[in-house]
Amino acid sequence: IGIAFTMVYASRIKANPEYSYSRRTDKYFRQQELGSHDSRWNFGDTLVILTVIATTIWVVWGVVAKAWYIPEIASQFFTMGFVVAIIGTIFRLNGMTLNCAADAFKEGAAIMLAPALLVGCAKGVLLILGGGTTDEASVLNSILNSAGGVISGLPDVAAAWLMYVFQSIFNFFVTSGSGQAALTMPLLSPLADIAGVTRQVAVLAFQLGDGFTNVIVPTSASLMATLGVCRIDWGDWAKFCWRFMLLLFTLSSIVVVAAHVM
Repeated sequence: IGIAFTMVYASRIKANPEYSYSRRTDKYFRQQELGSHDSRWNFGDTLVILTVIATTIWVVWGVVAKAWYIPEIASQFFTMGFVVAIIGTIFRLNGMTLNCAADAFKEGAAIMLAPALLVGCAKGVLLILGGGTTDEASVLNSILNSAGGVISGLPDVAAAWLMYVFQSIFNFFVTSGSGQAALTMPLLSPLADIAGVTRQVAVLAFQLGDGFTNVIVPTSASLMATLGVCRIDWGDWAKFCWRFMLLLFTLSSIVVVAAHVM
């Protein structure tokens, strides 16, 4: 579905480029491409490639063996960028100097500032609502309790669907899959038993609600970082993907209801 949606959009933009939501970004990258020049491959380029490969392998090992998360991963890639800048300066790759490397870092940091501030504000909203603990009185836990009361009084089919809707909305506040599971599943699992919904369907509702909405919620750190690197405003991204999200929401609702009925 995602491939088909992307291909249809790409075909429409190919025929009429002015319809693109990222016209300004396209113009910027085309100008960057015009400003580049060809150069011969040398030993410095090989070292850069090897550094990237080694860092990727190191990060994968750290995530699997040491349970690294965003702080550790970010520090490794920061170190990789520092090493690559030194290699580029020593071997004068594309005429790179230390000043060029510093300017590139400054420009990249400026691009990521807005997404970082937005994600920080989103974390602030979570803290204002009471944080991510389930054993203390908070606004967030009151929301969970109220949602549980509504779901428990509905027919089983409606309860199964509303679990999915609730998880999709709740993902705006807690985008972390593990964090969302720790907060919601202890409540929704017994509610599923009360409402006549199997726990497998409750887990399916959680997976779909947590997964698809990460593509559009502005509180997702990974989404905002990606948009920042690509120089795409979240508003333009929302205009592009809201129809796709509506389609996914409809199909997911059908899947949840069908899983319950079956």
